[in-house]
Amino acid sequence: MKQLIIFLLITSSIFSQEKKDTLSLNTKADTVFIAKDSIKEPIDQSFFSDSDLDLIDSLLVNEKFNSLLVDSLAYVINDKDIVGNTSTVLTTDLLKLRLAALNNKTPFNLAFNPSLENVINSYLLYRKKYYPALFAKAKYYFPMFEQYLDQYDIPLEMKYLAIVESALRPKIKSRVGATGLWQFMYGTGIEFDLKVSSYVDERQDPVKATIAACKYLSQLFTVFGDWDLALAAYNSGPGNVRKAIKRSGGYKNYWNIRPYLPRETASYVPAFYATMYIFEYADEHNIYSDLPQFFNFQTDTIQIKRTISFDQISEKIDVDEEVLSELNPSYKLDIIPFIKDRKYALRLPSDKIINFLDKEKEIYALADTDDAQREKPLPKYFEMDQRIRYKVKSGDYLGKIANKFGVRVSDLKRWNGLKTSRLKIGQRLSVYPKKLGS
Repeated sequence: MKQLIIFLLITSSIFSQEKKDTLSLNTKADTVFIAKDSIKEPIDQSFFSDSDLDLIDSLLVNEKFNSLLVDSLAYVINDKDIVGNTSTVLTTDLLKLRLAALNNKTPFNLAFNPSLENVINSYLLYRKKYYPALFAKAKYYFPMFEQYLDQYDIPLEMKYLAIVESALRPKIKSRVGATGLWQFMYGTGIEFDLKVSSYVDERQDPVKATIAACKYLSQLFTVFGDWDLALAAYNSGPGNVRKAIKRSGGYKNYWNIRPYLPRETASYVPAFYATMYIFEYADEHNIYSDLPQFFNFQTDTIQIKRTISFDQISEKIDVDEEVLSELNPSYKLDIIPFIKDRKYALRLPSDKIINFLDKEKEIYALADTDDAQREKPLPKYFEMDQRIRYKVKSGDYLGKIANKFGVRVSDLKRWNGLKTSRLKIGQRLSVYPKKLGS
């Protein structure tokens, strides 16, 4: 009977979220979905055993990691959202020893704290099976991060911040508009020379956004003289950290000012510490990386000489468009614009560079032909009535595509003669965008 009730609670919460996302086109948000928050009515926890509560947590986490309704499960977990689990993955004494060892080799303050212990155990209990894929992404991104962290004299462990911010998804966008691996808001991105245009969002460019994050973190460290406080300020802004220091009576240790920080920031730094612990002690917990699709050294960039699209490149050099999108996440419409003063480049698998150079003239000729066949030539910025052809990707659904281009699901169905909402990966859709996507 209890298992049935658990199932009904979970499916009810998922259905409620699906209905919400159908009614509202804000499906790009990386919303926090935790057990208590996802279930609309409060749970009488006395009705369930500890194992029942564990099951609720694990099934909900599993659903949200795999759901097509959200781009990712928000990585940060609040203390109050850790449903009273009594099981632990490692003993308190062992965790204290390991944190002390980490503390000796890092400038961060990795002191033992019961809240940190809860987060580490929760991640290891319910998210362990997702780490191999995350480790694979890290094998691609971390060497890139470390190059610039070292250049700006920032602790290399700061690479874990990108996991907390985005789970290493360069196109992720929060409900308030923070975008990319390092989650820059529009104004902050512009301050650090991250350009956003009709075609390009440099907050989604792994290299340019990493350089911007290094500059920002350097500024924050100059203000506070402490990397833990710089982390907190990166999340909540330096003003909130200054207020917390003042309200605490002048303390400048993160754990001492934590009660005075915004709730999200109070959970943010422990999520960073927990991530550092899990990556550093992965072998001890039998966590091993999946094979990455690419290592960073297996890719290279090349300057393009005219505006071209991913499908034109894919047609001539036999590289899947999803690979192009994965390696070039800053191009919002799968189009690389040619703008002299910005010099936008194409990143390719290294073994395809020569192939591109051999076929470069053919690619540009194909682009010329496609431009000539358009009702209107492709302008510097898309016109409202310009039709584009959109290729359905893994994870796409009509509501998500409609939100991307500012149109209605009913319009997408009408333009493409769709009788159902089912889509196939690789399917082409005609879209008349009212906005340029994000």
